Amino acid sequence: MIELRGAKLELAQMLLVVLPSFILFGYNQSGVGGLLSIESWVETFPQIDTIHTTGKQKSDNSTVQGVIVATCTLGALFGSLACSWIGDPLGRRKTIFLAAILTFIGEVLECTSFHLAQFTIGRFILGLGVGALSTTVPVWQSECSRAKNRGQHVVIDGLFICVGYVLQAWINLGFFQIKTGSLSWRLPLAIPAIISLVLIASIYIIPESPRWLAKKGSLEQARQSLSAFRGQGPDSFEVSNELAAIELALEEITAVARKRDLFIMGEHKNLYRFLLALVLQFFQQWCGSNLISSYSTTIFEEGLGMDSQTARILSGGCLTWKFLSSFVAFATIDRFGRRKLFMFSGVGMSLCMAALAITNSMPKSNHSAQIASVFFVFFFNFFVPIGFLGCNYLYVTEIAPARLRMPMTSFSTANHWLWNFAVLMITPVAMDSLGYQYYIVYAVLGGCIPLLVFFFYPETMGRSLEQMDELFQQHSTIPAIVKASLKPPVSDLEHLTIKAERKEKELQIEEKA
Repeated sequence: MIELRGAKLELAQMLLVVLPSFILFGYNQSGVGGLLSIESWVETFPQIDTIHTTGKQKSDNSTVQGVIVATCTLGALFGSLACSWIGDPLGRRKTIFLAAILTFIGEVLECTSFHLAQFTIGRFILGLGVGALSTTVPVWQSECSRAKNRGQHVVIDGLFICVGYVLQAWINLGFFQIKTGSLSWRLPLAIPAIISLVLIASIYIIPESPRWLAKKGSLEQARQSLSAFRGQGPDSFEVSNELAAIELALEEITAVARKRDLFIMGEHKNLYRFLLALVLQFFQQWCGSNLISSYSTTIFEEGLGMDSQTARILSGGCLTWKFLSSFVAFATIDRFGRRKLFMFSGVGMSLCMAALAITNSMPKSNHSAQIASVFFVFFFNFFVPIGFLGCNYLYVTEIAPARLRMPMTSFSTANHWLWNFAVLMITPVAMDSLGYQYYIVYAVLGGCIPLLVFFFYPETMGRSLEQMDELFQQHSTIPAIVKASLKPPVSDLEHLTIKAERKEKELQIEEKA
């Protein structure tokens, strides 16, 4: 395990754990949307047939279809919540290992289904695993990364989610060419099981989180883990300095972590931080990201009146463009900071949704409106990954207090999956009944993002997780916290020196008293 060190270890963590985890996230979240109009699929699951039905029957089937597609998300909601109880006792690696096993079981049940009940159970179990991965992996990454490049390490999750979106879109298109039999949808559902096996086989190659080990009192193991991730000797200055900062932060935590503390403001501003995380994950869904990713084929085929082949090609191209756009966030996250990316992304998404509402309000026979709609779907997918396809997961782990990092991340990610479920469930019905007006909802909500971020969200770029804890603790008001966060951060050594001087002054005051 310790043979991999420094940059090689970080690369191995990225390719063997983070990449498969978030490919499973993206692939399985959107993997069913492109299968809904395949003839063999409709014959196998007639209860969710919206192709050969009309009127009330089609409306009822749309509702059931939305629920079934969203069952994976419902499972992910419970998988995320479970991490608040098992995440800290088991540790990061064991939780990820368990999650990978659940995704494998779910994928096997899905691709071998002959009845809707089996398929639904498979999607729920799959969702349990995906939810646990989406909660635990970003926490593990944040706890292992340096402050200066933590943004790139975690925001790449969004890029890998896009890889999952792209793979499912083109794989679904490829197997769509099989016009007879059920292989056209069974094989696309079976392929991610291979990725789950890779994750199961490779998780224990990577060391456990040094911060989790230190929290559990295993300081020597924490030193070895930190040494491996930094590529430095166990007694090197960098490793000793960082471990000292972690120990000092843990020493100052006197209270036992309780989940109800998330709802108490206190000196650590837990409630404020928790609300920041919840609202951010709410907007991740209600900006329209999942609407476009999961239903792009449906939007092109039913909303714009395109044929199935063209709709799938455009959907694949749209998601490929989203993947390419993800590199913008990777290049800018540790240069411009989190706040600017959130605001830029929010403005762009809101404008694109407003434009889609206008173009979709025109008749399907209007060829110019169709072209404009496709353009704005692509343009929307340029703005999404800049702020809301990785950066949001990163930010939640950065603002969470050390003793409540896993519960806060767990509940906020569960909140993400709750709204994800709502979007997936209501979208088929909403698009059928509201039409273009459905996009107006996303345009209005997206427009709220830059305002909320500007006034309430502190900057986290360049600060260690321990420094972020101190930022919230030292300032009494929200404007003061936000203003202080915009100042350049100090190094870990300077941070330790400042804390030592402050502690010495406090002791002197106590002695005089």
